Amino acid sequence: MVLKESGEMYLETIYVLSKEKGFVRAIDVGTELGYSKPSVSRAMGILREGGYITVDNDGGITLTEAGLEVAERTYERHTVLSDLFMRLGVDEEHAVNDACKIEHVISAETFEALKKHLKKYS
Repeated sequence: MVLKESGEMYLETIYVLSKEKGFVRAIDVGTELGYSKPSVSRAMGILREGGYITVDNDGGITLTEAGLEVAERTYERHTVLSDLFMRLGVDEEHAVNDACKIEHVISAETFEALKKHLKKYS
């Protein structure tokens, strides 16, 4: 199953919330993203069927190995790109918003080259 941008966003949000709170439920994800309960419920079903998350009897969402891999990759792209844009003088709000868009379309090759280049100036 190939994930679309929205699937990556959900997984990244679950990842961040699990780091912050430990226990993540669909309502937490919906609140964080500003999405309706039916939209989140549908997305959770798709992610569960795709093998990216598990949901326990208490509604707790856990990333599977595959889900964690996507979430960590997306989060790394987000943080590196946000940092780069802010170093270039972009205000934080715009840097974060632009990084959020780019993190889903940048190729692995370009992202790795960007990280390598940034290490030279760190």
